[in-house]
Amino acid sequence: MAKPNQVLLNEDILVGADLPAWFARGGGEGLAKALREPAAVISEIEQADLRGMGGAGFATHRKWAPVAAAPEGDKYVICNGNEDEPGTFKDRFLLEHTPHQVIEGALIAAVATRANHVVLYINPHQTRALAIVREAVGQWHGHERFKAIETLLGGPLSLVVVPSSGLYIGGEETAVIATVEGGFPFPRRKPPFPAEQGVRGAPTVVNNTETLAHLPGILRNGASWYRDLGLGSASGTKLFSLSGDVLRPGLYELPMGTSLQELVFDHGAGMLQGKEFKAVFTGGPSNTLLTRSDLDVPLDFDSVRQRRSRLGTGAMIVVSEGTSIVRKVAEYVNFFAQGSCGQCPPCKGGTFQLARVLNRIDTGGGVHSDLESLANLCRLLPGSGRCGLIDGAVTVVESSLHHFSHEYEALLMG
Repeated sequence: MAKPNQVLLNEDILVGADLPAWFARGGGEGLAKALREPAAVISEIEQADLRGMGGAGFATHRKWAPVAAAPEGDKYVICNGNEDEPGTFKDRFLLEHTPHQVIEGALIAAVATRANHVVLYINPHQTRALAIVREAVGQWHGHERFKAIETLLGGPLSLVVVPSSGLYIGGEETAVIATVEGGFPFPRRKPPFPAEQGVRGAPTVVNNTETLAHLPGILRNGASWYRDLGLGSASGTKLFSLSGDVLRPGLYELPMGTSLQELVFDHGAGMLQGKEFKAVFTGGPSNTLLTRSDLDVPLDFDSVRQRRSRLGTGAMIVVSEGTSIVRKVAEYVNFFAQGSCGQCPPCKGGTFQLARVLNRIDTGGGVHSDLESLANLCRLLPGSGRCGLIDGAVTVVESSLHHFSHEYEALLMG
C-alpha cells in the first residue's frame, strides 16, 4: 500500500484560524515567493500540472493566464466552497482545519493575476466552516504580507467572505458569480467565460477550495516536488471522500493515480462484512458508474476519463451487491430535480420526468415502456441546459441502464 503524501491533511498544519501558528509551520512562504517573483507564478503552476479539483480537472494555469493578461483594473479571485453534492465533504474539512492554507492559495492567485478582489464563497449550511473562515480572514487584514500585496497591486486589496445561496446549483461557476454580485444563482451561458467577463463584467478566476489549498506547497517546494507526489504521469495528491458500503469511510489524501482497488480495499478496509463490491459513483453521483472491472483504474483525471467517467470532486460512493442501483439512481435524480434552478425548461422538466419514471420503477409500478421513456429522455436532454446539471442526471441514468439493465427489468410489472 502506497504511503499517502499528506500535503493538505498533515496534522502539523491543521491549525484552524490561528494565523501565527500557520506561519510558525512554514505557512506564508509560498506567498512570499510569489511576491518576490509574481511573473513566474503561472509558469510554476503550469509546470506542476495543477488541475482543478472541483470537477472536470481543467488546467489551473489556463484559467489564470487570460485574467493575468487583462488590462489593469478590477479583477476577482473566488474560492468556491459551496460544496453541496452528495458524497463530497473535502472542502469543508479544509476550510475548518486549515483555512489559512486556502486563503494563502487565494492570495497567491491574486498576486499571479493582479486581482484586487478575493472572495471566499462558503456554503452557509456549513456553519462551522463559515465562522472559522470569517475569523481567519480577519487575521489577514493589516498583516505585513497582506500589505505587501497591496503595494504590489498599487492599491487596496479586498478580502471578503460571501455566503453562497446554499443551493446545489450555486456551485456552478457562473452561478457563483451571480451570487457574488448579489443576485439569484442562475447559471449563465458561456461564452463569455468568467476570465473574460465575470463579476460585474471584470475578469474573474473561480477555483475550487482544494485547488487553492495546493498552491502554498507548490510555490514553497517547487513544481517538480509536486509532480513527483503523483503516480505514473499524474501530478500531486488528491482528497478522496470515500463513503458507502466500506468498513472505513472517510477523507483520504493519496497520490494522484492511486488505484480504485487500493482506495477501497486498503485505505477503506474493504467492504462491510458479508458484502461484495458492486459499483462506485465517482466524483459524486453525476458521472458514469465504475464497476468491478474498473477496480484497477488509476484515480487521476485522464485515466478515469478513459473509462468514460470523471474523477470530479474525488467523491467515491461505494455500492455493494444487494443494494439496489435503481433506488440509488432514483435518489440522486430526485436530488438533481430538486436542485434545478428552473431557468431552463428542458432541465427542470427533464429531471422531473426522469425522477418520476425512476420512482415508479423503483416502487414496483414500472412497465416495459418506462425503459424506452428513460432511453428517449437520455437521448433528447443532454446539452439542453445552461449548466451541466441535466447532463449529470442523464449520465448517471444512462450508465446505470448500461451496466445494470437486469435490475431494471427485474422490477417491471408483467
